[in-house]
Amino acid sequence: MTTYADAGVDIELGDDASRVMFEAAKATFLNRAGLVGEVIMPKDDFSGVRAIDVGALPEGTVMNMGFDGVGTKVEIAERMGRHDTMAYDLFAMVCDDAVVYGGEPVLIGSILDVNSLSLDAVKGLAKGYIEAAKAARVAVVNGEIAELGSRVSGFGDFNYNWGASVVWFAQKDKLLTGEDIQVGDKVVTFKEKGFRSNGLSLLRKILEDNYGENWHEAELSGQKIGDLALEPSKIYCAAVWDMLQKLEIHGVAHITGGGIPGKLGRVLARAGLGAKLTDLFEPCQLMKHVIELGGVARDEAFRTWNMGNGMVVIVKPGQEEEVVSIASEHGIETKVCGEVTDGEITF
Repeated sequence: MTTYADAGVDIELGDDASRVMFEAAKATFLNRAGLVGEVIMPKDDFSGVRAIDVGALPEGTVMNMGFDGVGTKVEIAERMGRHDTMAYDLFAMVCDDAVVYGGEPVLIGSILDVNSLSLDAVKGLAKGYIEAAKAARVAVVNGEIAELGSRVSGFGDFNYNWGASVVWFAQKDKLLTGEDIQVGDKVVTFKEKGFRSNGLSLLRKILEDNYGENWHEAELSGQKIGDLALEPSKIYCAAVWDMLQKLEIHGVAHITGGGIPGKLGRVLARAGLGAKLTDLFEPCQLMKHVIELGGVARDEAFRTWNMGNGMVVIVKPGQEEEVVSIASEHGIETKVCGEVTDGEITF
């Protein structure tokens, strides 16, 4: 008799994996306790109903959703057999995009597509779930795991794609449109120690061209290149949201694909302005190494990677040091790196 397991789908293991992720998600509910988006769960059941308390939303509240994924960074996790940092990359991609518009990320849902299940790997993902959700100050309210066999492939035996959605709330009159940006506004940059989830295809190509198929085992300054490439994304949204409540923030750019020219340029273009950036953070050691190995031109590097700068905030003059102070409270290194001009972006 032919069974579902013969086709590569293990229902019992799938239920076990779902329970692991549910327990991790349940641990994130406390992140919204007493706040907009508090999770209400009448019965402690991973397949049961969960509802969100939005009864205290003030007049003028607006809501939206965002979607993104970890992309090909999962291959690095597959190579290293370590999956507990992936949630940082996933949550950073969706949550840090929300604050760009002046919104507070509140609720996360995700879909995990795997070739075949590994309970140990899922436990690693779940561990990161809890830690990343706390950093982002969000609750994970829903998720799906799908075992898709050969439709999902990669390096090694456990292959997956991971995507997420975020629900965010904002006050309509406090949305960041770029219209408030003025010449003389100060620009503050937030340090990023890794690649986030962008430009990994170019990274992998250069490393494979120079080190071969098992490039992740090569070493740079005594560390495996795979470990360096796996550096988790810093999550900035909670710090930026706190700034939005206290300071006159005129613009926020999340430095992902397109880099500083693309992402900051888009924000400044709404006001028809530019910026003179004189003190950006340096890219991480591996990024410098890959640029040299691949002969990557400066302009190409700045449009492909964050180059050490994961987020940029534009603030009213005189408040830039308060941005630095609030960021420090969240364990984020920042510095004033320039100011808005009526010309182009220069750095």
